[in-house]
Parts: sequence; C-alpha cells; structure tokens
Amino acid sequence: MLIGKTFEEGNLCFEVRKSFYNGIPLDEKEFDKHLIEASSLNIAGEESINFALKKKIIKKEDIKKIQNIPYIIIIT
Repeated sequence: MLIGKTFEEGNLCFEVRKSFYNGIPLDEKEFDKHLIEASSLNIAGEESINFALKKKIIKKEDIKKIQNIPYIIIIT
C-alpha cells in the first residue's frame, strides 16, 4: 500500500497523503460513472495505473515514475 508514503528522486517529491488519496473504493462500474464527472485524475501505483491503461484513460508514454512507483496527473 502506498498510502502514507513519500517517494523522492532528485528534486521530485511525491507524497501519497491519506487525506488526498484514500477515497472510497470503487468497482469498475462505479469508477466509470465518476470518471465522466471528473475534472482531474491523480493515479498512482501499479494496480491503479494498469486499470487506467486497461480502460484506455491514459497512454503508457504519459506515465511518470518516482522510485519506480508509476503515477500520472490528468487535468481536463
């Protein structure tokens, strides 16, 4: 679990704060509903990134990594 951890690499720092990232767990159907209404997405971790790739929400080439932890921030 990434919640509560901080990852640093060079001058980059990625803090996975519980207050920001620890939302309500969603199944795929619920996720799709929320996705339509989202104005931004912050996705971190292998499982979440792979899910977003599967749903074709993100492109592999846009994924960034800090200490080998994948993440992406999307603002629509």
